[in-house]
Amino acid sequence: MALKLPRTIRLDPSDTFVFPSAAELGEWAVTGTFLFFGADAATLSNKEQQVFRAGFLGIDSFGWSTLVVVAQATAAERAAAVDRLAEQLVARCGAPDMKTAHAAAEEEIAFAQSLCDHPLNTLIGLRRTMEGDGIRETFRTLHRRVTRLEPAGAFHLVEVQEEDTPEEEVDIFTLAAGQK
Repeated sequence: MALKLPRTIRLDPSDTFVFPSAAELGEWAVTGTFLFFGADAATLSNKEQQVFRAGFLGIDSFGWSTLVVVAQATAAERAAAVDRLAEQLVARCGAPDMKTAHAAAEEEIAFAQSLCDHPLNTLIGLRRTMEGDGIRETFRTLHRRVTRLEPAGAFHLVEVQEEDTPEEEVDIFTLAAGQK
């Protein structure tokens, strides 16, 4: 069985507007829900509420992404993602030591990996809600409909030019192959 992990993806520049900080394109990602434990959703700013409702956490930048894509990973890439997340947990979240952080990072990566039980290039979205004393996560997958008249593929891309909008290109096949 192939090893798969979620990578951040940006189909448009909206993450750079709606989140306090957007994840870099192609980062390994986890849900990041642990950052909201004990938080009062009513006191979050508008952008923080958007992160709470729908953000995946990019491991390297600690920025947010609305969607992730199921991508193939090697065992070495998975191990590096665990190590990097552990470093971030110590540096940004106050984990007491690397041993504790590594155990937490391993758990987060394992959960993220469990979300990728789908074909490569499947997009995954997240919805978080506060329910009682806890946080509930629901996930949805996004697939393109295939008809007999149109060949199968991951996406049908349509180029749209808008003035004063930075142009951004996404090469989903390179991402899926594990290259940035």
